[in-house]
Formats: sequence, structure tokens, C-alpha cells
Amino acid sequence: MISPSKILFEWLRLALPAAILSLLPLFADAAWAHDAARFRLAVFSADVTIPLNHRCMGVLPTKSKKIVDPLYAHGFVLLSDQQPIVLAAVDWCEIRNEAYDQWRDALAKAVGTTRQRVLLSSLHQHDAPVTDSGAAQLLTEVGLKNELFDEAFQAQTIARIATAAGDSLHAAVALTHIGIGQAAVQRVASNRRVVSKEGLVSFRRGSSSGASLALAQAPVGEIDPMLKTISFWQGDKPLLALHAYATHPMSHYGRGEVSADFVGLARARRQRDDFSVHQIYVSGCSGDVTAGKYNNGSPEHRVELTNRMYQAMVAAWKNTKRRRLEKIAFRNTQLELPFNPAARLTETALENELHNDKLSVEARILAAMGLNSRRRVAASRPIDMPCIDFGVAQIVLFPGESFVAYQLMAQKMRPDSFVLSIGYGECWPGYIPTAASFADHFTDKWLWVGPGAETQMRAALKRVLAPE
Repeated sequence: MISPSKILFEWLRLALPAAILSLLPLFADAAWAHDAARFRLAVFSADVTIPLNHRCMGVLPTKSKKIVDPLYAHGFVLLSDQQPIVLAAVDWCEIRNEAYDQWRDALAKAVGTTRQRVLLSSLHQHDAPVTDSGAAQLLTEVGLKNELFDEAFQAQTIARIATAAGDSLHAAVALTHIGIGQAAVQRVASNRRVVSKEGLVSFRRGSSSGASLALAQAPVGEIDPMLKTISFWQGDKPLLALHAYATHPMSHYGRGEVSADFVGLARARRQRDDFSVHQIYVSGCSGDVTAGKYNNGSPEHRVELTNRMYQAMVAAWKNTKRRRLEKIAFRNTQLELPFNPAARLTETALENELHNDKLSVEARILAAMGLNSRRRVAASRPIDMPCIDFGVAQIVLFPGESFVAYQLMAQKMRPDSFVLSIGYGECWPGYIPTAASFADHFTDKWLWVGPGAETQMRAALKRVLAPE
């Protein structure tokens, strides 16, 4: 819609004598200020680094021993004549179930909105925590309090990030333009799925499997090669850049060395280029995408992956085109996914594992997470799947470890637009394979959804991406 100030400006430009046209720039500045008041942007960040001796990835046997580099939460608040919209990206592995709601509720309260309008995502680094408050309660009941995560630390962290978000509103600035840009990322992502010489399909190409010659030489497979960047501007002044790429963000992990890994290191390097432009990175739909073809887990490969991600961020910025920001709309749909029907994940089987003190602590943690999620599904508690619509671009938040095909599916649904997909929202489902991947017999202990997930995901995407 063309604003009244723009219409008046054009009428005056045509109607006024040439002698006073020189005064119009002053009016134009006033009109710009009027339009700018429609939208405002606030940015925030906070340190979310775990303490030493904290469990990583929920089930890793080696707890945190050393902080290699800090973990952060970065976010922004969009303000308009509607309720605020929040996006927060956290350098944690996963936030699930009641913990996910606790985070969103705190952020919503801090800025005066609802939990559905809070897009909370984890970047999914593995040397970082998994939090699930319902699972933690189940573990406490069997004498394993704080084994999944430090509950007091999470409460303090939530309070800190909520305070940062609330305080940011006092420094909110006028927002007039949106930028969209993208660039191909070179030699980072590869699909887990590989086919042997004998024609056997497996999903064994993990994050550091480049040490295997066969896995390193296997074709890249299905990925989204593009890093996408949406930026926010005040006139010609950039304020914030949001980058998204679909890959697991680990070069190596499990040694007790806490790190934001190569994606966090690339983000930090890009931030140092210009501290006036806030840099945020989110992981795309990358449940089946890793750096395994190009990474053998060495420190040298972490440096190389960091450099390649940084170079893509710079290239996407150079390719950015600005557009006048005419709308900020919000849509949310609710998604119910089927629980994995495997015999090992029945309620009885999970309860038996949880109470079996002969099993490892890690096995019992996994049982508690599965049991809590199973009960959630039985209670018909759906997943929120939100979308921020800027007209020329959309941001969609997917649950869990959605496979990259869902990201590509979203782009095909809106070929007229620029769709930036974020993975690792509500993370209780773990991996969310496509029907084709289920047919290829994908399975994993981190798989809590069953066949039929793609039907529900596709339907939810259609609802939330539908243009107004």
C-alpha cells in the first residue's frame, strides 16, 4: 500500500512551481520520518555459556571441561501497530518441550507479546546443552537431578535473556527497509545419505566422517547450497543481518570443549567487520546435512569451515538488494506429528529404561526425553510453526532436525518470494525425515517421530506460507 505521505509528496512535486521545488527535500525528510514510525527494530544479546562439568548434547558422557569460546543468544524484536514479534537464536544444542515454552513465555512477557510470536531456535552445536524440563522432572524422580542439564542455570539464563530483550525496547530504532541477499557456500555441506558401490543406502556420513575416504568421495547429495541473508535498514544505514544456512554446525565435539563451533566463529568474525550491524546466524533445516564430506574432525578443518562460512556471509551481503519495508505480517499454524511407533519407544519400554539403575545415566536420560515427548503427543499438545511475512521475504521456523528437503519444499511453495528457513525450533521430535528417507530405512536413537510426518509438515507449510 502506498502511504498518504508519499501520495501527497508526489502531488506536490507535480503541482508546485519549479521555484519552490528545492524545498521538497525538507518535506521528503518529514514524510520519511512519518513512514519510519510504522516499524521499529530492537536488538539484544546475552552470554549463555554453560558452566564447567555441565552435560553437553544431553547424552554425551564427557561433560564440559573447558570453554574454548563463549556461547551466546542473539535476537531482535520487531515493533509495529501489532503485537511485537521476537526472534532469538541460541548457541545451544536443543530446547525442548516445557523448557521451550519457558523460554518463549519469558521473552514474550519481557516485550509484551504472546509465546506464539516468539521464534526461538537453537543453532544445534553439540558441545552445548539440551534442555527439557519435563524430562528433567522425570529424572529427578529417579534420583538423577541435574543430569540432563543444570536447572538453576537454565532459569538464570532465561531471566538474563528476557531482561536483555525487555531492555532493548528502550533503544528501538526506526526501520524502513529490508534487504535480501544470498551466496553459495563452498565445500561445507553434504548429505548424510550415501549409496555404496553395491547400491546399499545408509545415512552414516556424520559431521566428521571425512576421515573415511569412501564418505569423503561420495557425492554431495541433496543440500541447499545457498546461505540466505535478510537484513534490516534505516534508510541506507544497515542495522542487522540475519544469516541462515542448512548444515549441522559441528566440526568436532564430545571432548568437553565448549564452543559455538564454526558457525559461531564465522558469525563473530563477521561481527568484527562492523560492530554497528548486529550479526545473527541461524541453522536451516539440516537434520540430514553435515560437513562430513569436507571435515575429518581436526582443528585445521574447523578453521577452514569457519573461513568458508564467513566468506559466504560477506558474499551474501555484497549481493543484498534493499526494498522499502511495506508490511510485517505474522502467521502461525499448529502442527501435530506422529510419535515413533518403534517397540523400544512404547511407554512401558521407556519407563522400564528410566527406572533401570543398571543402565548408563545417558541411556536413562534418553528414555526420559522420549517418555516426556510421548506423553506430550498423547495429550495432543501441538507444535507452533510460525512465519514472519515481509511481503518480499518470509522467515519460517521449523521444528527439530527437519531434513533439508523441507526447506527446499518451502522455497518451491513460494517461488515468487525469498524464503529463509530456520530449523531447531521446538526440538522434541529430533530428526524429522521425509517419506523418502523413511522408505530408505532411516533410523536413529534421536528419532521420535514416525512415518506420516511429511504429510503433516507439508500441510502445515502450505497453511503458514500462503500469501495474504
